[in-house]
Amino acid sequence: MKNFVHYIAFVFCVLFLNTGQAQDFSYQPKNPAFGGNYLNYSWLLNSANAQNSLTDPNQQATARTTTSRSSLDNFTESLNRQLLSQISRQLITNQFGEFGLEEGTYQLGDFEVTVVPGLDGLSITIIDYANGGQTQITIPYF
Repeated sequence: MKNFVHYIAFVFCVLFLNTGQAQDFSYQPKNPAFGGNYLNYSWLLNSANAQNSLTDPNQQATARTTTSRSSLDNFTESLNRQLLSQISRQLITNQFGEFGLEEGTYQLGDFEVTVVPGLDGLSITIIDYANGGQTQITIPYF
């Protein structure tokens, strides 16, 4: 009799309680990069920055060197740049003349500078014999 009651209870569960309902799953990502709402972007970015404990060691070194410089160091560096600029200007004037670059090949230490007029403009080829590098610059005609 006990088995019969269990059997009836099982049949009742299978027949009458099997009317379960289901719904479709709908998933929408939070991240706007993956199709989520674009208004979540600033919240996600701020949350990620708040959790970020890593720092760039190069950035800290750069920040230390720029903030720890005195006015005298800045003045010295500016003066050095101006002197080097003036010396390079004089070297170029002495090498190429007062009228600038003229057609030809020039030897400057380990560099060979070739100036050739072309269809697009003045073509300057610089060859570095020390490192084996080569650069070509085209100055367009106006």
